[in-house]
Amino acid sequence: MPRKISHVSEADHDLVTAAVAAAETHTSGEIVTVVAGRSNDYDDVALVWASIIAFLAMSVIALFPDFYQGLYYRVTGGWGHELTANEWLGTVIAVGVLKWIGMWLILLWRPLRMALTPRTILAQRVRARAVDLFKVGTEAKTLGRTGVLLYLSLKEHRADIVADEAIAAKVTAEVWGDAMAALVERVRAGRPGEGMAEAVRQMGIVLAEHFPKSDDNPNELPDRLIEL
Repeated sequence: MPRKISHVSEADHDLVTAAVAAAETHTSGEIVTVVAGRSNDYDDVALVWASIIAFLAMSVIALFPDFYQGLYYRVTGGWGHELTANEWLGTVIAVGVLKWIGMWLILLWRPLRMALTPRTILAQRVRARAVDLFKVGTEAKTLGRTGVLLYLSLKEHRADIVADEAIAAKVTAEVWGDAMAALVERVRAGRPGEGMAEAVRQMGIVLAEHFPKSDDNPNELPDRLIEL
């Protein structure tokens, strides 16, 4: 039986669900909330770093061959035979391969891999994941195309908002700035549930201004917080 994913507490679930329900009492917009542990494995980043370290190691040996050849003879106690050009090339390549493998193994530790990932890449991956989830679960899922996704990726300490066609036509991305700031601030303080609830509250204010509640507006998308 698969282990249940749990990134936040039950109290956080209740807090976010209540915030969504309260926000939607004043707007025909439908807010979907999703929280994920991380948005990507960043395997390609680890691959690049391992390759860089291996290349640098081989380059240093190539730049200072006398030093490293002398080191080789000292290590072998002077009993090692003089390496031919092909043997020396093979040794350099072997060192590069070992460096690559060593760096790859080190980067299996996720916190270091995340720390070595440029901020722009983190932001791009979070955005891409948010858009993918929006297309699957929110886009065109409401009659008036008024769905909006609030996505939080915990390991990256980043969040994103993706809105359906009708909302995007009236609300620019910059308008969500206060909601994003409130969310990220509380996530960094270790209070993700409070952060998402406050972001939802502020999103509800924006949506109510542009898409006030109508009498015949059903609840078309789930209010509950979704964990991935």
